[in-house]
Amino acid sequence: MKTTVLKVSRIGNSRGIRLPAAMLRKYHIGDTVIAEEQVHEIVLRSAPAKARKLSWEETAKEMAASGEDWSEWDGTLADGLDQIPWEHPVPPDAFPMKKTARRKR
Repeated sequence: MKTTVLKVSRIGNSRGIRLPAAMLRKYHIGDTVIAEEQVHEIVLRSAPAKARKLSWEETAKEMAASGEDWSEWDGTLADGLDQIPWEHPVPPDAFPMKKTARRKR
């Protein structure tokens, strides 16, 4: 295990350290790190890579390609959601706000 001494620098009202480029590459550290406080030390870890979110179209393709049986979802067809015009925005007066009584001063 190699030990590296790093200088603590002033960053505004805080303090920080600079990690050498070789260390960043070796441990695959990008824009964020996870700092874990332990009893007598602080452990720095590279943050896990964020999984890319699939679009609805990509999700549907992935589900179709998975070969899973989705037939039990057919029971939801009678819920009426297919009758809602999803392509149109909800009008502002669809959910009228309750009027609250004003207190007299």
